[in-house]
Amino acid sequence: MVLLAVAGYLVAQYVTGGAGAPGCKVVSGGRAGATYEFTPEQAVNAATIAAVGTGRGLPERAVTIALATALQESGLRNIEHGDRDSLGLFQQRPSQGWGTEQEIMDPAYAADIFYEHLVKVPDYTRLPLTDAAQRVQRSGFPQAYAKHEPDATLLASALTGRSAATLTCEGRRGATPTAGPDAVRAALVRDFGQDALQSAAAEVGDKKATPAPTPSVSADGRVMTLPVTGDGGGRGLRERGWQLAHWAVANASDLHIARVAYAGRVWTAGNTDSQWRPADAQGTQGTQGTDSVRITTAQ
Repeated sequence: MVLLAVAGYLVAQYVTGGAGAPGCKVVSGGRAGATYEFTPEQAVNAATIAAVGTGRGLPERAVTIALATALQESGLRNIEHGDRDSLGLFQQRPSQGWGTEQEIMDPAYAADIFYEHLVKVPDYTRLPLTDAAQRVQRSGFPQAYAKHEPDATLLASALTGRSAATLTCEGRRGATPTAGPDAVRAALVRDFGQDALQSAAAEVGDKKATPAPTPSVSADGRVMTLPVTGDGGGRGLRERGWQLAHWAVANASDLHIARVAYAGRVWTAGNTDSQWRPADAQGTQGTQGTDSVRITTAQ
């Protein structure tokens, strides 16, 4: 009985990332009522995987496949061990040409190289998820990815912005040594690339592009207003806005984000239910339109 209890605890630690209570939750945007609970560590990694995929202009199905793969391979944790020389979110092996150890342990790199291989799989969006993942991973357990498809689908829908106001976290403070808008900027570039801060938008046929708006920071240095300019992957502004808003919530613990406002909804760290609420109900200024996301840091 003791051994069984220990085994159960270890499995739970593996699945949740070993960081205690989950702290984050994603819910179905429809009427099915499906939910998935996960840790802040897992949330950060999932948001990175989604950001890299949309940055490549890939469809939501690609992000779902990547998330299911990482759930199976590492429990969405950036682990420094595995079978033989396997490392990181996707358990990629330096000896098999996936990159150096340092590169593989960079979640953004690991996600990017996974997608690089995935897009070479013919008709991968039409394949069963487990087949598409297996074509990339060459796992000894080729059917293992299928069981993660429901959770990965929920995550992908929220983290690509298709399902609005469906991802929440408690927003407990992490161990990041620096926080504030500068840390948020650095994390945005890490996951989305420089285009998250400034891109060029021009009508077809224009010879000169018009620079897109850049983020602004309030006088007290706590509030960043992040313009929503589209992601170049065919998604509308509203989807892009919700992707950025959910990304900020997923990174709230690490970056000490206290509040995120978008499209008339506000998420506030520390609420027991961590729901997105109408801006007026928060007694604070929210972002009513879909052209910008407002991120407030705790310091």
